[in-house]
Amino acid sequence: MAAINVTIWNEYLHEVQESAIREVYPTGIHGALADGLGVNADFNIRTATLEEPSHGLPDDVIESTDVMLWWGHMGHHLVDNKVVEKVRQQVLGGMGLIVLHSGHYSKIFTRLMGTNCSLMWREANEKERLWNLEPSHPIMAGIGQYIELPAEEMYGERFDIPTPDELLMVSWFQGGEVFRSCATWRRGHGRVVYFRPGHEEYPTYRNPDILQVLANACRWSARTVNIKTNDSPNVAALEPVPGATDRAVKAAQAGSGSVGT
Repeated sequence: MAAINVTIWNEYLHEVQESAIREVYPTGIHGALADGLGVNADFNIRTATLEEPSHGLPDDVIESTDVMLWWGHMGHHLVDNKVVEKVRQQVLGGMGLIVLHSGHYSKIFTRLMGTNCSLMWREANEKERLWNLEPSHPIMAGIGQYIELPAEEMYGERFDIPTPDELLMVSWFQGGEVFRSCATWRRGHGRVVYFRPGHEEYPTYRNPDILQVLANACRWSARTVNIKTNDSPNVAALEPVPGATDRAVKAAQAGSGSVGT
């Protein structure tokens, strides 16, 4: 079986600008994820960050990626719209996308969802339990009844997202709130996963269960097809169509990509 090409994108700003965050993730969140997921022999992993040319996502990287993980927070507005659109087109064509934690406000996620993706939040070192709703789902393979994190940032409902195709986990927080923490959608030919845990102040991405969910999500959402859907070609009929106008026939023979009549 061919290896899965995994690209881990992280804006990599907190870790550079804040020493306390750098102590938690000295090689960046992307580095911790690369280390944690790199133990899987079926993954080819590369990382990309905001400050790299093209945000580390030139065409050849995006086009050869089977599944992309996306972590962003303070730099959503700095992400080039052209890069976002290229990533979106790859998702529609079959690439998997796993959006992490505060990536709910990223340009790529909000554009794919078509909603504000807003929520409630609180930083108070709260215990979080992520309850496993679908233990037979491939993303939940190897996960028990719940995952308990001793300290995390609270995200609370209402989470302004389209109704998920699949809701796999719901979180409970010590302060009483609940949150839809692991959900999936199909967009075009691609699969999108949102997974909530991962505030930059906590070593969540070293938790074995969290890494297991992410590895499972990579395999489940990885590209199986590469079908571009951003064109509307004018095609010739397979059989003669008596009602076809001369103009339509000539346009089809010329391979016109125009839309409409």
